[in-house]
Amino acid sequence: MSATPAPAPEFVSVSGWGRTAPSTARLVRPRSPEEAAAALRGCAERGGIARGLGRAYGDAAQNAGGAVLDMTGLDRVHAIDADAGTVVCDAGVSLHRLMDVLLPLGWFVPVTPGTRYVTVGGAVGADIHGKNHHVSGSFARHVLSLDLLTADGTVRTVGPGSPLFDATAGGMGLTGVILAATLKLHPVETSLMAVDTERATDLDDLMARLTATDHRYRYSVAWIDLLARGAATGRAVLTRGDHAPLAALPGRARTAPLAFRPRQLPPAPRFVPEGLLGRRTVGLFNELWYRKAPRSRTGELQKLSAFFHPLDGVPHWNRVYGRGGFVQYQFVVGHGAEETLRRVVQRISAHRCPSFLAVLKRFGDAGPGWLSFPMPGWTLALDIPANLPGLGPLLDGLDDEVAAAGGRVYLAKDSRLRPETLAAMYPRLQDFRALRRELDPGSLFRSDLSRRLHL
Repeated sequence: MSATPAPAPEFVSVSGWGRTAPSTARLVRPRSPEEAAAALRGCAERGGIARGLGRAYGDAAQNAGGAVLDMTGLDRVHAIDADAGTVVCDAGVSLHRLMDVLLPLGWFVPVTPGTRYVTVGGAVGADIHGKNHHVSGSFARHVLSLDLLTADGTVRTVGPGSPLFDATAGGMGLTGVILAATLKLHPVETSLMAVDTERATDLDDLMARLTATDHRYRYSVAWIDLLARGAATGRAVLTRGDHAPLAALPGRARTAPLAFRPRQLPPAPRFVPEGLLGRRTVGLFNELWYRKAPRSRTGELQKLSAFFHPLDGVPHWNRVYGRGGFVQYQFVVGHGAEETLRRVVQRISAHRCPSFLAVLKRFGDAGPGWLSFPMPGWTLALDIPANLPGLGPLLDGLDDEVAAAGGRVYLAKDSRLRPETLAAMYPRLQDFRALRRELDPGSLFRSDLSRRLHL
């Protein structure tokens, strides 16, 4: 039997969701595992990297001069066990698709980030986390097995506890191409959330509220105003909740308790004036957002899409930062490093970073992934216009503070970390590099991220 031919490539400019550093690559769209293997055989010179729906903010799914494998063509849901709560699906299946298929059966994805437009393969490769990390951990904890195409052309089935699984979870696609996964799901009675909302007056008040009561909620997140200064530094709106039980729904809603109908607004315009999200605009937005939030409200019913993925309702929302794009900066520091968190928030506030998408969460236990981001402690994520004056030196300084406190930045959102700082943040980095040398001595799997950070 002749080998499966590689699908025809096209040369395109590829960027992350932040739109800061596009690079040109040969984009290949395999429709089967055989086509994926054939595509890899033809890209030894500059290597290849798998890509899902392009929601990594930086350069993790780019490969200048090499191949990028668009895996969204592998999009079949193979099997659902509605009794055991498991699903077997291709790596190109999105979390949106899984919600659409699984919610009517009374099941929900175990972990979702702030967007449902990520693929299962991307969720594993970045070991994504959500508002429930303090309870449920990251995505890889709920993966029962993976089919992984490695550099020698072998498809290996790997499971938790093996070195290859631990290197792949959070490994940013550099151990191989994830082809399929078996996932453990979370049972739900409805597609609504029961949500409690309250305001915190400053950062210390926020951390005290989270520490004292987070254990009562499956999901927890705080929007934080990083332009507030003085006594209001770190003021926030805290939103927490759980899947609403059937008994909590009003009569009419009980007729279709598992309906999943996300609202869609018009897309963001293709061209947005530079500086639209400046300090004055974002400062006004932050003031209004904080003021309109209730001081305390309990039991509000919200749609899943409103609670988990509000920005998904605006297609291409990343355009609002203009052609210059934006940097997403996310770090974590451990419990006991609260003073570092305070200093970072004060430095961001003093620099007047216009971020209206800034969230603080508490992480629970770390997962097994060698390059997985979450660790027990506090994580802050913020969007910043890439053309903000002085941004580079500011973030380099924050990296140093975070690393000195034993923390780390999130590789799935990174676009500018220095390689010498990486080793201080990820203690299993040398193990990861050693396994890559063993399995992929020719460095078939490469990305702009891997070259920049010498992964």
